[in-house]
Amino acid sequence: MISFNKPPVVGTELKYIGQALESDKLSGDGSFGLRCHAWFEEKFGCAKALLTPSCTHALEMAAILADIQPGDEVIMPSYTFVSTANAFVLRGAKIVFIDINKASMNMDERLIEGAITNRTKAIVPVHYAGTCCDMDVVLEIAERHNLLVIEDAAQAVMSTYKGRPLGTLGHLSTFSFHETKNYTSGGEGGLLLINDAQFIEKAEIIREKGTNRNQFFRGMVDKYSWVDIGSSYLPSELQAAYLWGQLEKAVEINQKRLDVWNTYKTGLGSLIESKKIEIISISPECEHNAHMFYIKAKNFDERTRLIDYLKVNGVMAVFHYIPLHSAIAGKKFGRFSGDDNWTTKESERLIRLPLFFNITKEEVGKVIDVVNSFFH
Repeated sequence: MISFNKPPVVGTELKYIGQALESDKLSGDGSFGLRCHAWFEEKFGCAKALLTPSCTHALEMAAILADIQPGDEVIMPSYTFVSTANAFVLRGAKIVFIDINKASMNMDERLIEGAITNRTKAIVPVHYAGTCCDMDVVLEIAERHNLLVIEDAAQAVMSTYKGRPLGTLGHLSTFSFHETKNYTSGGEGGLLLINDAQFIEKAEIIREKGTNRNQFFRGMVDKYSWVDIGSSYLPSELQAAYLWGQLEKAVEINQKRLDVWNTYKTGLGSLIESKKIEIISISPECEHNAHMFYIKAKNFDERTRLIDYLKVNGVMAVFHYIPLHSAIAGKKFGRFSGDDNWTTKESERLIRLPLFFNITKEEVGKVIDVVNSFFH
């Protein structure tokens, strides 16, 4: 059976984990953690990068930094992972879901303005599959209405919009290093990217359990104490050590995934041209990172039959999110603004094919053959 996913392994992870074990610091922000922070700050040009135990934790930090209060509203697409919404619900927010653009599966930025009320506090675009909506429109609307933009860039490390890294456009952004992502920190992991420097000091306090411990380590205060709300948002140094091995090979990993993505596109070209399947439409303003290769079947029934056919023939393929607005909690903590023209319909057609760093050419070829066989 060809797995849907295998965590990326580049070969240096065990060496770096061993070095971390031999050090005198395992609790976080040791030498590997600081190296990872510096890598993102230099490559992305952000004000501050802070590793977290998961992207969920990074989103929770962003919600606290945004000062979300009970009754505030946050706009986001319904087609996303539950953590995107949950982080803000935990602060008492009401989630306002908007429809997606069917071609990209990203939020339809044209619907944002109609969802804004006097309670709106933030807009959360989700960069699905490492692509994005028209971020210039999002940022212009946010500036005009004095709203924060928090990018959920969980899937978008190494993707760009008009040459700028996704995650560097909003006030805050979050990334994921879960084992299903392009880069992992040992199975779980995340990152909070701070682009507006006004949030740095508070972010460090929140991340260190509400204390000014970072200021103490820098010699800015002679002792540290509890100064604000916070939690334990530091990842283990072992996570950072694993991630460092991945970051050293970031370009290689990115190129390998792009090669696989393009091989799928070429191998399934006749099905795409004959419109038996559809694939993502990528804006020329966006350079994607090949986070996933998905196809869309004609409808839910055809998708079900295709997934079953792939499994019988030794290929594990999966569908993705169930729209949040249709979930029990989504109905309780959110509302859908406007009409659900595409979110549910398109989500029921989508299938993700196996794509991971260590996948072989033979495995990719087999997946292509099986998909072609089903339709032919």
